[in-house]
Amino acid sequence: MTYELPKLPYAADALAPVISQETIEYHFGRHEQTYINNLNKLIAGTPYEDENIETIIKKSEGALFNNASQAWNHIFYFFTFSPHGGGEPEGKLREAIEKQWESIDHFKKEFEETGTGLFGSGWVWLSKDKDGKLVISKESNAGNPMTKGLTPILTFDVWEHAYYLDYQNRRADHLHKLWDIVDWKVVESRYL
Repeated sequence: MTYELPKLPYAADALAPVISQETIEYHFGRHEQTYINNLNKLIAGTPYEDENIETIIKKSEGALFNNASQAWNHIFYFFTFSPHGGGEPEGKLREAIEKQWESIDHFKKEFEETGTGLFGSGWVWLSKDKDGKLVISKESNAGNPMTKGLTPILTFDVWEHAYYLDYQNRRADHLHKLWDIVDWKVVESRYL
């Protein structure tokens, strides 16, 4: 199996000013392409060659894990957004968030604080466990909650390359603004 960089469902400038065209072109167009190229090289001629990427993430380690997980994480991240995003979740996801955090605002605050508090590079995640309970977690580097038996439903990238061109060292501002472009229909479809 050969992995390819998927086409984004929006133009490179469509998420501005939250995420600039320049950041999309570097972060998704170049950075993500490198992870995919490395993944393809690392699986060639190995037992992982015919595995799906989720299996590779759950079973591999080292460079193969890092490149597979980063390839998956970035696609998951960029396909969470829409130029028509924002607002708040609806339906069962909203009910689950309010049950766990009392309000959408409390959830967003904890999510942002978790991402801001991650030392170094990584990801902040909203996942569900096997019983459907929601969990906010932070993962360093290429970490992915799939490796802990959780199902990811939302992530924000807190590597500096995700925000430095647009926000410099203001990670908290970056995380706060991302809510303006979250496509809650996509996130809810991952929850259901």
